[in-house]
Amino acid sequence: MTTVGAYEAKTHLADLLRRVEAGERIRITRNGRPIADLVPADPTASRAPADAVQELLEFGRGRTLGPGLSVRDLIEGGRRSGDAPR
Repeated sequence: MTTVGAYEAKTHLADLLRRVEAGERIRITRNGRPIADLVPADPTASRAPADAVQELLEFGRGRTLGPGLSVRDLIEGGRRSGDAPR
């Protein structure tokens, strides 16, 4: 992991971000003590909502709630029990 001082990080932030985007990890120090790590962002954090919906649909294929149960049955069962969400 590359280490840079806080002043250098401030003055060369754009370059450091390009390096991190390429996969490099960079530790920022102040007076020789580590204070932060610049690391690539989690790629799943920036996925499109449509992709997330598609993944959920694929996950649900072939899965059931149990014998003879449906989401509608569970909703109606919750309404009959008299438990209102708080």
